[in-house]
Formats: sequence, C-alpha cells, structure tokens
Amino acid sequence: MDIIAATRHGKVRGRVDGSIASYLGIPYAAAPFGAHRFRAPAPVEPWEGIRDALEFGPTAPQRPYRPPLDQLIPDVDIPGEECLNLNVWAPRTVGAPLPVLVWIHGGSLRNGSAAMPLYDGRAFARDGVVLVSINYRLGVEGFGVFPDAPDNRGLLDQIAALTWVRDNIAGFGGDPGSVTVCGESAGAISIAALLTSPRAAGLFHRAILQSGPPHTVTRDKGARTVRAMAKALRVPATAEGFAGVDRERLLDVQDELVGRADPVSGGPGFHIVVDDDVVPADPPPPSVDLLLGCNREEYRLWFVPSGAVERVSRLTLRLALLKFRIPGRVARLYRAGRPGAKPGVILGEMATDLLLRGPLNRLADSRLADSRTADSQPADSRTADSQPGGSRTANSQPGSSRTGGSRTGRTFFYEFAWRSPVLGLGACHALEIGFVFDNLRHGEALSGPDAPQPLADVMHRAWVDFTTSGDPGWTAWDTRRPVRVFDHPGTSTVLAPRQEDLRAWL
Repeated sequence: MDIIAATRHGKVRGRVDGSIASYLGIPYAAAPFGAHRFRAPAPVEPWEGIRDALEFGPTAPQRPYRPPLDQLIPDVDIPGEECLNLNVWAPRTVGAPLPVLVWIHGGSLRNGSAAMPLYDGRAFARDGVVLVSINYRLGVEGFGVFPDAPDNRGLLDQIAALTWVRDNIAGFGGDPGSVTVCGESAGAISIAALLTSPRAAGLFHRAILQSGPPHTVTRDKGARTVRAMAKALRVPATAEGFAGVDRERLLDVQDELVGRADPVSGGPGFHIVVDDDVVPADPPPPSVDLLLGCNREEYRLWFVPSGAVERVSRLTLRLALLKFRIPGRVARLYRAGRPGAKPGVILGEMATDLLLRGPLNRLADSRLADSRTADSQPADSRTADSQPGGSRTANSQPGSSRTGGSRTGRTFFYEFAWRSPVLGLGACHALEIGFVFDNLRHGEALSGPDAPQPLADVMHRAWVDFTTSGDPGWTAWDTRRPVRVFDHPGTSTVLAPRQEDLRAWL
C-alpha cells in the first residue's frame, strides 16, 4: 500500500508495511557533481507531481572494504549521482508529533551508506520514534582538503540533511523540536564536530556517540592524502585538477592509498579539519544531553580477522609504543592486568583505550566540570539502575537535569560487552549496531545467528528512551563514573570500570 507525504520541494510516495511507513531515497540536496562537484551542498530543485520514494537512492562513490572486512561489513553500491538522499521510517498513523532520531553511518569517512540493511529503521518506528538515515559525500569527494574548495563538505552535507529534517519532518509525523542525532564510528566523530559547529546550532537537541570520539586535524594534515593522491594521479592538488580525473580512476587511487588503513593501526585517511567556519578551533562545550560509549574490545574487528593479533611480536609492540609515544609503564600496567596475554592483545587493548575509551571519558569529565560550574547541587543517585532498562523521568527535557538544570546537559556512558563467537571477534567495533536497531537478523555477519534477543530488547529500549526523554534509564555521569554495561544475560551499572587502565590516559 502506498502513502503520500509532503515536503517543501514536492510530494513523495512511500510504502506501508503493516503499521510502518517508509520513504526511501528522498533528495535533500542537489546531486554533488557537475557544477556542484567539490562545492558546498546546493538546494534540491522542486518537482511537480508525486515523486516515488520506494527504493533506496544512489550511494556515495566508494570502493568496498578490503577482505576480510568486506564479508563482515558488506557495503551497498547503488549507482547514480543523486547520492545526497535520506530515508524515513515512521508509524503509519501519528497523533502527537513524535521524537526523531537521525542516523549518521560510519565507515572511516570513506565507506558506508544509509542503504545498509542493518540500518533499517522499522523497530524505531514501531516504538514511536521517526528514524531518518542519511547519505553524505565520502572520501576525497567529501573530505579531501583543497585550496579551491570548501572544507568538510561531507559535514556540510550532514548539516543540509539536518536542515531538511527541521523543515520537513513534521510532514512525516516527526517533531522538529525533538531531534536526536546518532552515529557510530565516523558517524559519531561527525556528530562530535556538529555539536560545536555554529552551522548546526539548533538543528538537534540530543546526541548519541557510539565508538567515535571528538577528533579533528589541521588543514595541513588533512591535505596530506590529497597531496599523495595528486602525486599518483599526476595532477595538481586542487579541486579543479581532481575534477578532470575519471571518477573510477580517482576511486582506484584513493583505495590504493587508504584502503588498508584502519582507526587502530593508522595510515593515510580522511579527517574532519578545523576550518574556523564549520568546525571552530576553540569550540564551546556542547549543551545538549549526550549518550556515549564504546565496545569493550573494539580493536578485534581489525586485529583478529586480519591475523594481526597473532603477528604482533614483542618487538612490534615496542615499536608501536615508540610510534604512538606511549610510556613503557603503560604497557607494563596492561601486561600486569592481563597475565599471559599475547603482545597483539596488549597492543589492541591499549589502542582501544588510547583512541576511544580515554577520549570519551575525557569528554564526559569535561562536561561534568562544566556542570559543576553551572550547578552546584549534588549528583542524582537513583535506585532504578538495578532494573534492566531502568526508568525515565516523564518531564525530562533536552538540556535539563534532574538535579535542577545544567547548561551543559547530562551525560550518560555505556559499554557494550557481549562477545560475538564469530571468528573470535568478541566485543568488537560495530557489533552493537544490530542490538541498537533491534535488527539482529541483518547483523549476523558480525554476531552470528544466536545473538541474544533480550539484550537487543534492553539496548534498543535505552536508545528509544533517550531519544524520547533524554534519559536512557541509568544514572547520569558524575564523580563516581557510572557506566551501563550491556552484556548477556543482563545489564548492570558499574562504577569506574577498569579505572587502573584508564588512569594511564586521563
């Protein structure tokens, strides 16, 4: 059965399946090619009549992940130039306007799309949340740094998509005054930048960062990948020079240079850069409620399938310590806490904490310091944490606090700890997504066929509750460092888990 919704650019035809309506491939900006290539996103041209929104739209140009990741995180490739599009899932019938969750996919800013089956938004719509997933430009098209093009074009795309949500989501039953942004990995890194961008001010009211901390680089560092590509292509390191290169050739060279890089081992890649326009050099603290966290064994996605966890020797570990300027005392601390662990495990555990867990804890601590400055009342200590999913405060509002209000908003911290049996991946990077979306069937490549549905029920509910009220169901971050641990067979709130390790980085 079809269903019609109105946007400012024209009407779209979606599809109803049971109680859920879906609208796929709606353009939020003009195709970023031709005159718009390497430019800021341009407005989409209005259309006459009713436009079909029945199939996913084109995906941003990219190459698949290298083996073996291509089997664990299969990309979707839909050809076409109109890749700045989004998808909406909503209840078929809506009374009062519903909270909105905008999903920004990960992929190291060079892979991924909103068309991945794992990101199907039906479960959120079933539970009273309008889910929007977006595509944005990737790789050199979206994040290459040129002297003759705007920086952070992929981030500008995300801002354009959020502007579309503000202006149009009411036509799909959503509340433009209750928008939460949620992203994983590069999507979370993007959200960390959006939190402080003046261009994104007022476009969302809560934020969820999954396995991605604040991370920006200087323009000079961000331009290194473009310079390396220009050398290989034998063209000037300018947008004009790159625009003259066949797009497939451009993707081939990009893949040759950055295809083997990963967040743990490093290597050339694409980054959000400080440009004093979209991303300020001295950003203000974000004022919205935050839900953030990471997975217990993030590194295993890259270290285990590739065999790196077995190949890392004591010498490799020592060289890595030198490369990342990690004091020897830190390695000794990790070895003491993991007797008998292989050097690859020690390196991976340190990399997870150095790149993810430590920075996210620092972000939470910085907001706590700001909250103490704004509000001297004691932190809330509830007893609801003993119940899976906890409870939420009915009158919670974005940026509010149960202890009297805080200009910085509340912070809630989680850790995903359930261990996948697939290839020994354990609690690896990206494993939590199928649980968050209550979509374990499409997450089997990482989790296997027997992932615990009760854990998905609890985790998905926490994300729904946070999107709805700003309260996921456990105690907000305070000096005790409460962390909600999602594991099987249950969940619990742990105070300052593995604090001995964390002290090495804070």
